[in-house]
Amino acid sequence: MNKVRTFFALPFFTQRKYIIGVWILAAIVTSLKQYLRGDINNYKIFAYVYRHTIQQLPLYVEYPAQYLDSNHYGPFFSVMIGSFAVLPDGVGVVLWNLFNTTLLIFGVFKLPIKESYKVAIAWIITNEMITALLSVQFNVGLTGLLLLGFIFLEKQNFFYASIAILIGFFVKLYGIVLLAYFFFIKQKFKFLGAFAIVAITFFFAPLIITNFASLKMSYIDWFHALIYKSSYNESVSDMANISFMGFMKKVFGIQIHVLVAVAFGAFMLGLILLRKSQYDSLTYKLLIFSDLLLCLVLFNTNVESPTFIIAFVGIAIWFILVEKSNLNLFLFIFAMILTSFSPTDIFPRFLREQYVKPYALKVLPCIFIWIDITFRLLTHKFSQITQREFQHE
Repeated sequence: MNKVRTFFALPFFTQRKYIIGVWILAAIVTSLKQYLRGDINNYKIFAYVYRHTIQQLPLYVEYPAQYLDSNHYGPFFSVMIGSFAVLPDGVGVVLWNLFNTTLLIFGVFKLPIKESYKVAIAWIITNEMITALLSVQFNVGLTGLLLLGFIFLEKQNFFYASIAILIGFFVKLYGIVLLAYFFFIKQKFKFLGAFAIVAITFFFAPLIITNFASLKMSYIDWFHALIYKSSYNESVSDMANISFMGFMKKVFGIQIHVLVAVAFGAFMLGLILLRKSQYDSLTYKLLIFSDLLLCLVLFNTNVESPTFIIAFVGIAIWFILVEKSNLNLFLFIFAMILTSFSPTDIFPRFLREQYVKPYALKVLPCIFIWIDITFRLLTHKFSQITQREFQHE
């Protein structure tokens, strides 16, 4: 055990410059690997969101001559992806993954905790980040924005917090969960003013490249596309709907409607937020953040394997905050093996194909850890000096 601790105490594992270098290299290598294999379908969908918006074409129908599947990101995404879409695909996909990785780097290393904790979180989520980068989706960048949204709210920087929250919302809805921190904000009207200005700006931003009639129809189509996708994912198997609801259906044959699951998660969060005596504790607020990240995956029928970077950041924060009991160490190792490494080649293929995929077992450790976090948030008394302790080695 001492040899293991000595090994992980080496500068490579304890200094941020090394893990940042690993992440940047991972972003470049995964992008080139997928591009050279011709496996950048998701990026093609994204690029055509921009191109179709300019052409005033429907954004949520299939274009089999251009890409497989269909777009599910909001109309605002057309403006966001434009800078990448105008470039050749090979260049654009590399810069896209680098952009997303950079957002996550800023998110992790701006957390108001010890440097050693930040580096530990970065190493813990590295494999899950690589899995997400291979899909060339927005999940890595979205996770970074969620982190930055939390950080800016903690600093009472409402304008930047609103930008982070609303990019996440107008692209993929997820950013809205950070409004749970509204209860911690002392200058609520100031926040609402900044939030409203940014929301209106983002809502109409696509008018830069399209007209009002097309934008209006795009928002209507987006609403219907999301409803259809959620309903569709509840009925399919394999690696779609790897959520709490998917697990319950595939293992026990119990059908839980997504709205019931979301209502349950919101109810539990409401009970947690009743503990106003804990509002000054950074541990309490960080664990709520972990809870929210896990809820985004657990109670969401639209999650796929690459989406779990969101949940795994929550798991990493939970692990560095809690005491290292045998149970917590087991849950962490369980999550590393089953949640993070099950989609990789180091995990036995037979187990993955026969058990993990068909029964949505990738989500199982997340369920147990969410239960642990929820119990702590409902029962524990958190230190009021946690922030000072976390910010100094």
